[in-house]
Amino acid sequence: MNPSLPVLYSFRRCPYAIRARLALKHAGLAIALREVALKYKPAALLEISPKATVPVLQLVDGSVLEESLDIMHWALDRFEPTQPDHARWRTGCADELALIALNDGAFKRLLDGYKYADQTQVAARCRDEAFELFIAPLERRLCVTRYLLGESPSLADMAILPFIRQFAGVDADGFAAAPFPTLRHWLDGLTHAPLFVSVMPKHAPWQPGDPLTLL
Repeated sequence: MNPSLPVLYSFRRCPYAIRARLALKHAGLAIALREVALKYKPAALLEISPKATVPVLQLVDGSVLEESLDIMHWALDRFEPTQPDHARWRTGCADELALIALNDGAFKRLLDGYKYADQTQVAARCRDEAFELFIAPLERRLCVTRYLLGESPSLADMAILPFIRQFAGVDADGFAAAPFPTLRHWLDGLTHAPLFVSVMPKHAPWQPGDPLTLL
Protein backbone atom coordinates (compact mmCIF):
# COMPACT_ATOMS: atom_id res chain seq x y z
CA MET A 1 0.00 0.00 0.00
CA ASN A 2 1.37 3.41 -0.94
CA PRO A 3 1.65 5.99 1.84
CA SER A 4 -0.64 9.03 1.88
CA LEU A 5 2.40 11.22 2.54
CA PRO A 6 6.04 10.78 1.59
CA VAL A 7 7.77 8.79 4.33
CA LEU A 8 11.28 9.60 5.47
CA TYR A 9 13.26 6.92 7.28
CA SER A 10 15.85 8.81 9.27
CA PHE A 11 18.32 8.67 12.15
CA ARG A 12 18.64 11.81 14.22
CA ARG A 13 22.43 12.10 14.37
CA CYS A 14 23.32 10.85 10.88
CA PRO A 15 24.72 13.79 8.88
CA TYR A 16 23.23 12.47 5.64
CA ALA A 17 19.81 12.24 7.27
CA ILE A 18 20.18 15.69 8.83
CA ARG A 19 20.78 17.34 5.49
CA ALA A 20 17.82 15.54 3.95
CA ARG A 21 15.59 16.72 6.80
CA LEU A 22 16.87 20.27 6.41
CA ALA A 23 15.91 20.39 2.75
CA LEU A 24 12.50 18.77 3.25
CA LYS A 25 11.66 21.10 6.11
CA HIS A 26 12.93 24.20 4.31
CA ALA A 27 10.85 23.29 1.26
CA GLY A 28 7.70 23.36 3.38
CA LEU A 29 6.64 19.81 2.54
CA ALA A 30 4.44 17.53 4.64
CA ILE A 31 6.55 14.46 5.37
CA ALA A 32 5.93 11.48 7.66
CA LEU A 33 9.02 10.90 9.77
CA ARG A 34 10.09 7.45 10.92
CA GLU A 35 13.09 7.36 13.23
CA VAL A 36 15.18 4.23 12.73
CA ALA A 37 17.13 2.32 15.36
CA LEU A 38 20.16 1.29 13.32
CA LYS A 39 20.59 -2.00 15.19
CA TYR A 40 16.94 -2.97 14.63
CA LYS A 41 15.93 -1.71 11.22
CA PRO A 42 12.20 -2.08 10.56
CA ALA A 43 10.96 -4.57 7.98
CA ALA A 44 9.12 -1.75 6.19
CA LEU A 45 12.46 -0.07 5.48
CA LEU A 46 14.17 -3.26 4.38
CA GLU A 47 11.32 -3.99 1.97
CA ILE A 48 11.77 -0.73 0.05
CA SER A 49 15.55 -0.36 0.44
CA PRO A 50 17.50 -3.57 1.05
CA LYS A 51 20.72 -1.67 1.76
CA ALA A 52 18.81 0.04 4.61
CA THR A 53 21.08 3.05 5.03
CA VAL A 54 19.33 6.24 6.07
CA PRO A 55 17.95 8.51 4.82
CA VAL A 56 15.41 6.80 2.61
CA LEU A 57 12.39 8.65 1.24
CA GLN A 58 9.39 6.67 -0.02
CA LEU A 59 7.17 8.79 -2.25
CA VAL A 60 3.41 8.48 -2.49
CA ASP A 61 3.69 6.71 -5.86
CA GLY A 62 5.83 4.02 -4.24
CA SER A 63 9.14 5.14 -5.73
CA VAL A 64 12.10 5.42 -3.41
CA LEU A 65 14.98 7.87 -3.07
CA GLU A 66 17.96 6.34 -1.26
CA GLU A 67 20.58 9.11 -1.48
CA SER A 68 20.51 12.22 0.66
CA LEU A 69 21.43 14.59 -2.18
CA ASP A 70 18.65 13.15 -4.35
CA ILE A 71 16.23 13.81 -1.50
CA MET A 72 17.51 17.38 -1.14
CA HIS A 73 17.09 18.09 -4.85
CA TRP A 74 13.63 16.48 -4.88
CA ALA A 75 12.58 18.67 -1.99
CA LEU A 76 13.94 21.89 -3.45
CA ASP A 77 12.26 21.19 -6.78
CA ARG A 78 8.98 21.38 -4.82
CA PHE A 79 9.91 24.42 -2.75
CA GLU A 80 6.84 25.86 -1.01
CA PRO A 81 8.17 28.18 1.71
CA THR A 82 6.19 28.28 4.93
CA GLN A 83 7.84 31.48 6.18
CA PRO A 84 8.09 34.82 4.33
CA ASP A 85 11.88 34.90 4.74
CA HIS A 86 12.44 31.42 3.33
CA ALA A 87 14.31 32.02 0.09
CA ARG A 88 15.19 29.21 -2.28
CA TRP A 89 18.72 27.98 -1.65
CA ARG A 90 21.17 28.73 -4.40
CA THR A 91 21.95 25.52 -6.29
CA GLY A 92 23.48 24.12 -9.42
CA CYS A 93 26.80 25.92 -9.91
CA ALA A 94 30.02 24.01 -10.56
CA ASP A 95 31.59 25.39 -7.38
CA GLU A 96 28.74 23.92 -5.33
CA LEU A 97 29.10 20.50 -6.94
CA ALA A 98 32.86 20.48 -6.32
CA LEU A 99 32.49 21.48 -2.66
CA ILE A 100 29.89 18.82 -1.95
CA ALA A 101 31.90 16.17 -3.79
CA LEU A 102 34.97 17.00 -1.71
CA ASN A 103 32.90 16.90 1.47
CA ASP A 104 31.29 13.59 0.64
CA GLY A 105 34.51 12.01 -0.58
CA ALA A 106 37.94 12.79 0.79
CA PHE A 107 36.78 14.87 3.75
CA LYS A 108 34.25 12.27 4.90
CA ARG A 109 36.95 9.59 4.83
CA LEU A 110 39.20 11.75 6.98
CA LEU A 111 36.32 12.55 9.30
CA ASP A 112 35.67 8.84 9.80
CA GLY A 113 39.37 8.23 10.44
CA TYR A 114 39.47 11.07 12.95
CA LYS A 115 36.31 10.01 14.76
CA TYR A 116 36.72 6.24 14.79
CA ALA A 117 40.49 5.67 14.81
CA ASP A 118 41.64 3.41 17.65
CA GLN A 119 45.07 5.07 17.78
CA THR A 120 45.66 8.67 18.85
CA GLN A 121 48.34 9.19 16.20
CA VAL A 122 46.02 8.07 13.40
CA ALA A 123 43.22 10.31 14.65
CA ALA A 124 45.57 13.29 14.84
CA ARG A 125 46.87 12.66 11.34
CA CYS A 126 43.33 12.47 9.93
CA ARG A 127 42.38 15.65 11.81
CA ASP A 128 45.36 17.58 10.49
CA GLU A 129 44.83 16.38 6.92
CA ALA A 130 41.17 17.41 7.17
CA PHE A 131 42.23 20.84 8.41
CA GLU A 132 44.44 21.31 5.36
CA LEU A 133 42.14 19.73 2.78
CA PHE A 134 38.77 21.22 3.74
CA ILE A 135 38.50 23.09 7.02
CA ALA A 136 41.07 25.80 6.28
CA PRO A 137 39.74 26.41 2.73
CA LEU A 138 36.21 26.80 4.13
CA GLU A 139 37.56 29.31 6.66
CA ARG A 140 39.11 31.32 3.84
CA ARG A 141 35.85 31.31 1.88
CA LEU A 142 33.84 32.48 4.85
CA CYS A 143 36.24 35.35 5.46
CA VAL A 144 35.08 36.69 2.07
CA THR A 145 31.35 35.88 2.04
CA ARG A 146 28.81 35.17 4.76
CA TYR A 147 28.01 31.71 3.36
CA LEU A 148 29.98 29.26 1.27
CA LEU A 149 28.77 30.53 -2.10
CA GLY A 150 27.79 34.09 -1.34
CA GLU A 151 25.69 36.23 0.95
CA SER A 152 22.76 33.83 1.26
CA PRO A 153 22.56 30.13 2.19
CA SER A 154 23.01 27.56 -0.53
CA LEU A 155 22.50 23.86 -0.97
CA ALA A 156 26.25 23.53 -0.34
CA ASP A 157 25.96 25.14 3.10
CA MET A 158 23.21 22.77 4.18
CA ALA A 159 24.76 19.69 2.59
CA ILE A 160 28.10 20.31 4.29
CA LEU A 161 26.90 21.72 7.63
CA PRO A 162 26.10 18.38 9.34
CA PHE A 163 29.56 17.01 8.56
CA ILE A 164 31.36 20.07 9.93
CA ARG A 165 29.15 19.81 13.01
CA GLN A 166 30.20 16.17 13.44
CA PHE A 167 33.87 17.03 12.90
CA ALA A 168 33.71 19.83 15.48
CA GLY A 169 32.09 17.48 17.99
CA VAL A 170 34.88 14.90 17.98
CA ASP A 171 37.03 17.22 20.11
CA ALA A 172 34.96 20.29 20.91
CA ASP A 173 37.67 21.98 22.97
CA GLY A 174 40.28 21.38 20.31
CA PHE A 175 38.03 22.73 17.57
CA ALA A 176 37.23 25.80 19.69
CA ALA A 177 40.95 26.51 20.03
CA ALA A 178 41.78 25.91 16.35
CA PRO A 179 42.40 28.95 14.10
CA PHE A 180 39.03 28.84 12.35
CA PRO A 181 36.90 31.56 14.01
CA THR A 182 34.84 32.42 10.95
CA LEU A 183 33.95 28.80 10.28
CA ARG A 184 32.91 28.42 13.93
CA HIS A 185 30.70 31.50 13.59
CA TRP A 186 29.09 30.00 10.46
CA LEU A 187 28.58 26.68 12.21
CA ASP A 188 27.12 28.22 15.36
CA GLY A 189 24.80 30.48 13.41
CA LEU A 190 23.36 27.70 11.27
CA THR A 191 23.06 25.09 14.03
CA HIS A 192 21.23 27.55 16.30
CA ALA A 193 18.92 28.77 13.55
CA PRO A 194 15.22 27.79 13.79
CA LEU A 195 15.44 25.55 10.72
CA PHE A 196 18.19 23.36 12.15
CA VAL A 197 16.64 23.24 15.61
CA SER A 198 13.31 22.19 14.07
CA VAL A 199 14.76 19.02 12.50
CA MET A 200 16.66 17.82 15.58
CA PRO A 201 14.01 16.77 18.15
CA LYS A 202 14.49 13.31 19.62
CA HIS A 203 11.98 10.64 18.62
CA ALA A 204 11.58 7.07 19.74
CA PRO A 205 12.32 4.49 17.04
CA TRP A 206 9.29 3.98 14.82
CA GLN A 207 7.27 0.78 15.01
CA PRO A 208 4.31 -0.31 12.90
CA GLY A 209 1.09 1.06 14.32
CA ASP A 210 2.70 4.14 15.84
CA PRO A 211 0.85 7.45 15.41
CA LEU A 212 1.93 9.64 12.52
CA THR A 213 4.91 11.89 13.26
CA LEU A 214 5.41 14.82 10.90
CA LEU A 215 8.84 16.16 10.14
